[in-house]
Amino acid sequence: MSRSLLWAGIVVCPCAVGVAMLAAQGPAAPVRQTAYLKASNPGMFDHFGEGGALDGHTGQAVALSRDGRTIAVGAQHESSGARGVNGNQTDESAYNAGAVYVYTRAGAGWAQQAYVKASNAGAGDHFGSTVALSADGSTMAVAAVWESSAATGVNGNQDDNSLPQAGAVYVFTRRGASWSQQAYLKASNTGRRGAADDTDGDQFGFSLALSGDGSTLAVGATSEDSNAAGINGNQADDSASSAGAVYLFTRTGATWTQQAYVKSDAPPMAAAGDQFGYSLALDATGATLAVGVYDEGGSARTVNGPIDAMRNGSGAVYVFTRTGRTWTRQGYLKTWNSEGGDSWGVSVALSDDGATLATGSLDEDCLCPGAHTDSGVGIADQKSDTSAGAVAIFARAGSTWAQQAYIKASNIGSFDWFGVRLALSGDGGTLAVGAQNEDSAAQGVNGRQDDDSAEEAGAVYLFRRTGAAWTQQAYVKGALTEAYDEFGGAVALDRDGGLLVVGARGEDSGAAGVNGNQADNAVDESGAVYVFTR
Repeated sequence: MSRSLLWAGIVVCPCAVGVAMLAAQGPAAPVRQTAYLKASNPGMFDHFGEGGALDGHTGQAVALSRDGRTIAVGAQHESSGARGVNGNQTDESAYNAGAVYVYTRAGAGWAQQAYVKASNAGAGDHFGSTVALSADGSTMAVAAVWESSAATGVNGNQDDNSLPQAGAVYVFTRRGASWSQQAYLKASNTGRRGAADDTDGDQFGFSLALSGDGSTLAVGATSEDSNAAGINGNQADDSASSAGAVYLFTRTGATWTQQAYVKSDAPPMAAAGDQFGYSLALDATGATLAVGVYDEGGSARTVNGPIDAMRNGSGAVYVFTRTGRTWTRQGYLKTWNSEGGDSWGVSVALSDDGATLATGSLDEDCLCPGAHTDSGVGIADQKSDTSAGAVAIFARAGSTWAQQAYIKASNIGSFDWFGVRLALSGDGGTLAVGAQNEDSAAQGVNGRQDDDSAEEAGAVYLFRRTGAAWTQQAYVKGALTEAYDEFGGAVALDRDGGLLVVGARGEDSGAAGVNGNQADNAVDESGAVYVFTR
């Protein structure tokens, strides 16, 4: 993965207008690694801390509560046959059943609090493919994207394995330090049967978002096939293959019910293959929902432009808002330099007030480093670095959305996938951007970016906003960088951006627990999670 430009301390952008220039990248940014988390039972290819996109390694298997005191980490390929909470971790009888590990912080120290399995754990279910936490960490949603029950709705029959890859979501709650399962959620239209090693099932749970109070849950099913459009349409017509859908659930007391069934507004045949719901975000109250549609084909380069299919794979984000129990579309967001194949919407994040939205593109390829505010930047004639990736920031004033910034890595590289995963702090002032395929061998914070000797080691870029201007604060790597770690495939931030959590699914250490030996490469792709403070 070659670099097109080398950077020695200061980022200089060739695009002269509207760039937030970066200061020298030295040790001034007060970001440091404070914890290194591993599973209590690390296993080969468990992919603890999974994240990213495509290539069979999808999801966001790292979640951080907004109060910064609870971390949940999924390992969707973990193979224990245990069920429930704190069962037998040494039983390897259920290949790819999946597990979730919960860590809590007391002072500056982290400790594992729970080892969580599905109540119907089964081989190939991929429990832990995506996880989400409420703001106080007391409610956790966990997806098992290949779970096979044909049940519909809430708390149905978990023992029916007749519908491979249908997907399911499990809700857990914490009382004191004890976790228990509260609900087992399925789609209202569970879908058709999937075959082994393909993606024909609806994959309910491909993406998740949980409101701050834990009472509203959004669930994406990217392979859902209905040709319905808008809110609460006809779920029974499967003529738009992999159009995708989002299901909204709400909790009253301890009871969950489905509130809405959400689709894009694209014409039915245009919606086929869009994968609506590839990424999701909710604000703190659950009243604003952002939905990424990474394979959408609209040709617009503005907000609320025409919804068509003239620019294949450009990608988009839909914004919906809730008044009472009624959901309506508020925005259809396209970037000002949207091109076919960019895959905007592969990731999405919202601030707690819902007024700031970030979305990533896997395949955007402009050679325009830095943060830009000029809509003329990033047009087609400046493109040269294939699948480098980018991030767009949108801001809402009242009910009106507008693009605020267009952000690129300081060391743009082909196939780095800058933006594959991202996170916004609750206050909207800090942005973390993962680039899981970035190749520098630098270690720690603000190291040398121009060394491409560690293929797909991965990196995370931290940006801060002052007014409407975004600047890069830090370039973050793990303490022991190695090729193919894919550091940055999952990222999370707390309320004020003072705590950053990063997943590296390909990390190989055989260490278990907290702050073990990072240099022990005895367990291939066991995965790790890194905690940084600012």
